[in-house]
Amino acid sequence: MTLALETSPLSTYLDYLRAGKLAYQFDPVRQSAVFYPRVAAPGHGGNLEWRISQGLGTVYATTVVHTRNQQPHNVALIDCDEGFRLMSTVKGIPPESVRIGMRVRFETEDIVDDDPRPVFVPEENAQ
Repeated sequence: MTLALETSPLSTYLDYLRAGKLAYQFDPVRQSAVFYPRVAAPGHGGNLEWRISQGLGTVYATTVVHTRNQQPHNVALIDCDEGFRLMSTVKGIPPESVRIGMRVRFETEDIVDDDPRPVFVPEENAQ
């Protein structure tokens, strides 16, 4: 099977982030969310559909990273309500305050070269 792509899945994903949306792919055969963006469905190589997350999730795991000459920050695994997990960070509270089971809401943050990245804030702190 040869798939013709107009843009790469990563490019599409970044375009959604630039628009303030957290996009993920959905496998209609297995009826499941797929993340990180890819060309074909894992396991069977079928087509994937793009969907937009509501941006809500739960912290699955978290750790505080201490880097020399920098402020500590957290790295968290977030289980999004649509059924996919991604690595991110929780902003708006001290890194030590991020807790497993905490409800969070998606936001975007611009980083190097203006590429956005998904970050999360505690749901009660969301704008």
